[in-house]
Amino acid sequence: MMTDWNTRTKLVHAGSRRSQYNEVSEAIFLTQGFVYDSAEAAEARFLEAGPDEFIYARYGNPTVKMFEDRIAALEGAEDAFATASGMAAVSGALISMLRAGDHVVSARALFGSCLYVLEEVLTRFGVEVTFVDGTDLEAWRAAVRDDTKLVFFETMANPTLEVVDVKAVAEIAHAKGAKVVADNVFATPVYSKAIALGADVVVYSATKHIDGQGRTLGGVILGSREFIRKTVEPYMKHTGGSMSPFTAWVMLKGMETMALRVKAQAGTALEMAEALQGHGKLDRVIYPGHGSHPQHALVKRDMGAGGTVIALDVKGGQAAAFRFLNALEIVLISNNLGDAKSIATHPATTTHQRLSDEQKDVLGITPGLVRLSVGIEDTGDLIADVMQALEAV
Repeated sequence: MMTDWNTRTKLVHAGSRRSQYNEVSEAIFLTQGFVYDSAEAAEARFLEAGPDEFIYARYGNPTVKMFEDRIAALEGAEDAFATASGMAAVSGALISMLRAGDHVVSARALFGSCLYVLEEVLTRFGVEVTFVDGTDLEAWRAAVRDDTKLVFFETMANPTLEVVDVKAVAEIAHAKGAKVVADNVFATPVYSKAIALGADVVVYSATKHIDGQGRTLGGVILGSREFIRKTVEPYMKHTGGSMSPFTAWVMLKGMETMALRVKAQAGTALEMAEALQGHGKLDRVIYPGHGSHPQHALVKRDMGAGGTVIALDVKGGQAAAFRFLNALEIVLISNNLGDAKSIATHPATTTHQRLSDEQKDVLGITPGLVRLSVGIEDTGDLIADVMQALEAV
């Protein structure tokens, strides 16, 4: 029945399980293990656990399963595996699929930790990685080979907000037999259509919009039931990257209000982008939901909205960007995003600081670039705060 529900209904009810007490709020099963009625029952469960049978918290848990089922229903995926962090989801999805000698094609515009996994970890174990401009379909066609195992990209790149044509890249990859793994954080689970557009695997940092209130770390890998249970689960349960029951409960509570939060944030982000267009203290205002963005039409087709993050390129480089950041009164300086509180980040010196100047230039991460994650504060107050901070530049 829940496949017929709309987004907000799924976010409140999908995947729910109730104990014999018929509680309203989801129960936290804060246990690391489970008891069997007999030695024979224990043996049978280790051979094959049923859909509501559990062995050990590292393998699965009723509260975690509720979160997995809810996000899978929302995403239109057959199954999901919840992880300890967003990077546990990224690394788990990639490493569980790959072995020495495999070839990966990845968009070059990625979060710094994702780049580390691809450049340092995978290559250390004999995986060949080719990076391309994620917006250039000809570059994808040239790079994807007959022996390419998978392609990886952020559907909307961190922090420059380039947008990948998921449908077109999926067609290129599938023509060569490669799987498509999409990091969908900036697109948000509310506006996501990545699986419908052809992605085989979707990963999220649940820390962002799913919790969205600065409380816990978490991640999730979504895909076919066969992939999740036969590829991801064995890797994750043996390497220890699974989500805790308490974190899963927090994520379930966050999901109940996620659509309301994200739609309000995206609306404010669009108003802010419109208000800042042509500002004399800015070289660029980047927001995929605004008509000035080069891939605006693609965003409207595939997402319907531009997400919750904008990027501002402050004239005068790092010194000017720091003056802007230090003058903000409502917006916080931190390195998270997708939070109820508005957060500003200077990528060149924080999230992407390990990159060389040449890499930053290629990616468009200038010394003046500020990533602004829009929260749920009053729209007028936020725009006024950004405007007064620009006066300090």
